[in-house]
Amino acid sequence: MQQEYILHNDEFVAANHPVIGVQNRAFRYGDGLFESMRMDNGKLKFAEQHADRLRAGMKALKMDGSNLMDEYFLKQKTAELSKKNKLKDHIRFRLSVYREGEGLYTPESNKAGYVLEASPLAQPTYELNKKGLIVDVYDEITKPVNKLSNYKTTNSLLYVMAGLYKKQHNLDEAFILNQHGFLCESISSNVFVVYDKQIYTPALSEGCVAGVMRSVVMNMAKSNNIPLIEAQINPEVLKEAEEVFITNATGGIRWVMGYGRKRYFNEISKDLSARLNAVTP
Repeated sequence: MQQEYILHNDEFVAANHPVIGVQNRAFRYGDGLFESMRMDNGKLKFAEQHADRLRAGMKALKMDGSNLMDEYFLKQKTAELSKKNKLKDHIRFRLSVYREGEGLYTPESNKAGYVLEASPLAQPTYELNKKGLIVDVYDEITKPVNKLSNYKTTNSLLYVMAGLYKKQHNLDEAFILNQHGFLCESISSNVFVVYDKQIYTPALSEGCVAGVMRSVVMNMAKSNNIPLIEAQINPEVLKEAEEVFITNATGGIRWVMGYGRKRYFNEISKDLSARLNAVTP
């Protein structure tokens, strides 16, 4: 069986070899952030958007070295790791960036370290799911709205708890509300709702992650004159909507079939998914 590797601060390390200790701030305090990315046929998808969000997140967390985590860095490091692991076609990457150095809640240093992981993807393209997702709203814990809400931080207990709720209720996905009770996102994706032939998605001011695929879909809708509005969305609209779909950078667009007794169509999600595969990042 072939040895798998990760990239830790520019060095290849066996994937099963420990690289961080108990002092690591991401482990201790969730002091970090991450990007999930997709590569198809040797080309990293939407690298510029991932780099922009990563650097903005590092600046928001007051980490040093954000200028180094540019598009070139992402393309170079993902190419190096895919070659080392002999992965050629369709690959999922996770880049975790954490604050190095010691200290308790107050960091002694703002220098950043990183770990890059790679795993093969089954689908050769952004393939729309054949079977629609069954979802429900998780409302036991809500997401706070603040200046860190739009970034993918390693502080992820809300999503873990929503994941346990999903598992307990045999769901495919769970939707998360913000602190004001409005629709925010799902466990792993941004949410889009089609109501009265109009597409809506929670605005960034609602506290959702500023998803790369979210912005790709919004730009795609704009360039094809498909009306799409960023808004504050009451979860009650899920009972009346014609369509609901979710998006992320590795899976593309996935349509929702059911919420409670409500059943949805997938015309717009099917159309957008076809357009997505025609988009060159």
